[in-house]
Amino acid sequence: MGLFTTTYQVKPNQQGFLFRDNVLERTLPPGRYELLDWRNRTNLLTLPTTSRLLTVTNQEVLTKDSIALRFSFVVQYRIQDGALFLSQFELNVSASLLLQEAEKRIYQLVQLAARNKIAAFDSEELPDRRAELNDLTTPELVAQLAQLGVMLEEAQLRDLTFPKNIQDLFARYLEARIRAKADLENARTAVATARTLKNAAELMKGDDNLRFYQYLETISKIAAKGKHTFLVGEYPASSKPQ
Repeated sequence: MGLFTTTYQVKPNQQGFLFRDNVLERTLPPGRYELLDWRNRTNLLTLPTTSRLLTVTNQEVLTKDSIALRFSFVVQYRIQDGALFLSQFELNVSASLLLQEAEKRIYQLVQLAARNKIAAFDSEELPDRRAELNDLTTPELVAQLAQLGVMLEEAQLRDLTFPKNIQDLFARYLEARIRAKADLENARTAVATARTLKNAAELMKGDDNLRFYQYLETISKIAAKGKHTFLVGEYPASSKPQ
């Protein structure tokens, strides 16, 4: 730093905003700058140009049927218009505090969008329609954040937690549904088996060969239980019973 100059540095992945007499004079890309400023009339604010991730946990919401749930979500955003972004805040704080204030606003807007989306469903719908809730991005939310100079890259529901008593109810409901499905499959199998046996019996009614095979099978089972003599065919004329 010279006697009448001030040196500023804008680091990689940052954009600098040079103010002179509290008025934005110009933006600065990454680099080192030595500016004539013999009365200390300049000030530099830097903002990140990379994406930032915001995680919000333990939020509460009421469903359409007034069941209290807890949820968490993640937001990925990037400052798209730094000058517009800075115009939304008081600039009497450091850049880090400025970002904290901005993230409070972002979190409040996304939180409201998430609550509105979840509150449109009954609690019993949520397990089956969870995929519809994962993406919290809406055109209205994108427009609201654009007014802050922020581009919304992603807003995702991370966790959705039911109260313990509701979890127990869902578990019993799921168990009953699985049992009912298994019972239905068993009933269908029994009906199909009965139909097959009936068809087989119908085919066997007029078939002499099948009846003969059944006859032989019966004789074999009887013979296996003891000593028996079987006469197949006509009695000899001399030995017919009187």
